[in-house]
Amino acid sequence: MSEQENLQRVQAGYAAFGRGDIPAFMDALADDVEWILPGPADVPLFGTYRGKAGVQQWLGTMGENAQFRAFEPREFIAQGDTVVVLLHGESTLTRTNREVISDGAHVLTVRDGKIARFVGYDNTAAIADAYRGR
Repeated sequence: MSEQENLQRVQAGYAAFGRGDIPAFMDALADDVEWILPGPADVPLFGTYRGKAGVQQWLGTMGENAQFRAFEPREFIAQGDTVVVLLHGESTLTRTNREVISDGAHVLTVRDGKIARFVGYDNTAAIADAYRGR
């Protein structure tokens, strides 16, 4: 697929996620997708998840632990099979009622028209501190 097609696929996946259309979001993923959010092991928002079932598990964990006020992909950059998304997020962690404002970058790999790999880089320290009540 071309860079433009990869870019459009990723944008469509983010649009589906943003409007809460989880079936369309899941359809944008490869069956064997690798979903990685680096961070400390004691914070359940971080970890490595495999396959669509793993992403569903992460979505459940995210829903239980964070209430989003803003999820704003601001820039999409494509090169070959890689798409980088620069975004802004604002949420409250339900465990501590602490607010997190984070600008981050997501690096996605597209294979055969599906998102095959996702790595999310956010303000890990701020998220961990808020989760821990600091």
